[in-house]
Amino acid sequence: MAEPSSSSSLSSKKRSRSPNNNDEHSQGRDQICSSLEDNLTFNDTMIALQLMRTQFPKLEKVVVQPFILQSQLYSSVKDRTQVDRDLESFKKDKMLRIFKLSSGQDDHAIMFMDDYLKQVAFSIKRSGGKDQDGSEVFEWFEKYVVSSKLDVSINQLELCSLLSRGGDVTDKHITLLMNAGLLTRQLIDPNIYWFAIPRIGPILKGLSQGRKEILSLLNRKKYKEMMLSSLEKTKLRLSPLDTRFLLRDLIGSGHIKTVQTPTGLLARITRD
Repeated sequence: MAEPSSSSSLSSKKRSRSPNNNDEHSQGRDQICSSLEDNLTFNDTMIALQLMRTQFPKLEKVVVQPFILQSQLYSSVKDRTQVDRDLESFKKDKMLRIFKLSSGQDDHAIMFMDDYLKQVAFSIKRSGGKDQDGSEVFEWFEKYVVSSKLDVSINQLELCSLLSRGGDVTDKHITLLMNAGLLTRQLIDPNIYWFAIPRIGPILKGLSQGRKEILSLLNRKKYKEMMLSSLEKTKLRLSPLDTRFLLRDLIGSGHIKTVQTPTGLLARITRD
């Protein structure tokens, strides 16, 4: 991947602890140009996360708190080893959670903890709220599971053990958590559950369709390339997601590479 046209020089020692925190970096973030080419990469993992959070696409009738794909983060911070270290640190500090997505690929999403708790509360309300029979499990889940289990998955024995701190656990309780979209059962091992982002289905569909459409567009070009600035402005027909959101993902996952030219960054299909 070519050197970026610009990058953030903010020190990694001055990280914000919350996506909504109005710290000394806020003005700088507000002044960053919205063009993907002008803010493709950064030196600071948290600043990259916060910027991409603000750029999360808003879809009509889809209520999902902002999240960042790990591939997008890899496209935005050049040092992947540092990204992995930072994510592990942020996770241990309970600043964010990482989720394995059911997209059919090795996709992981990153969501700030405050946003995740909002999503949990919304999904509980939409699933019937805390007035339904067995709804005490939602409080147990938030209090005993979310705060202590930070991995992307949990086995049934550990799940029941943590929930039992609140009371006697039954199959009905687990079913309620799954119906609310908070857990999904692994297909390979039914005793393992993925932690999930509720109501994410339409976005996963848009992600899959958008990836295919952009790659198809580039593959139809003679040299399988386009200027990044032109590609970013392309209106997709099959996906409601923002093209910039998809391009960050495709660059970070290695499907597209960028090449610096005298007239700007070129986006090119990565050949095997």
